Amino acid sequence: MRRWIPALALALATTPVFAQDLSGPEAFEGIKDEKERSAAIFEEMGKVLTHPRCLNCHPVTGGPTQGDDMHPHTPPVVRGEADFGAAGMNCNVCHGTENVALTANPRSIPGHEPWALAPVSMGWQGLGLGAICAQLKDPERNGGRTLEQLYEHNAQDGLVGWGWDPGEGRTPAPGSQELFGKLTRAWIDSGAACPG
Repeated sequence: MRRWIPALALALATTPVFAQDLSGPEAFEGIKDEKERSAAIFEEMGKVLTHPRCLNCHPVTGGPTQGDDMHPHTPPVVRGEADFGAAGMNCNVCHGTENVALTANPRSIPGHEPWALAPVSMGWQGLGLGAICAQLKDPERNGGRTLEQLYEHNAQDGLVGWGWDPGEGRTPAPGSQELFGKLTRAWIDSGAACPG
């Protein structure tokens, strides 16, 4: 029994813990200072932005990571010139237009059309929320998007939405894309302030 307890403690200590809930914009109405409220809303959005469903495809360097523990992609892949993998080993060699369940175990191969890494300029693995926020607001680093286009991306883009329907073996992002969109709208409407 003594050998089992340390093994269980180690397993629990290395199991990632993610936010399971996501509050809506109304949860921040009590914050009277608009800048504080806006920054608090972004911190709530950060529960999604820092979840492995987002981070795995938003690396700062190298190729994608995978799984809830964000381990290096297997098989090893590189970003490639168009963020779509190397020539002859593009992302769509394995990733189709939808998730594919594996019959041997409760896992799946994720899929969506299109399936690609975020550009390097949009990588945020390892960054704090303030840095992610500043990056998202900067058209030089956010794919040339205005805040309104960022809202549309967060609220309606199918690849973003995949984070809540990631297939077997993956923890979905907290909340829903609809709620994430509402938070993005409230953040922008309150001044798009970044956490300190």
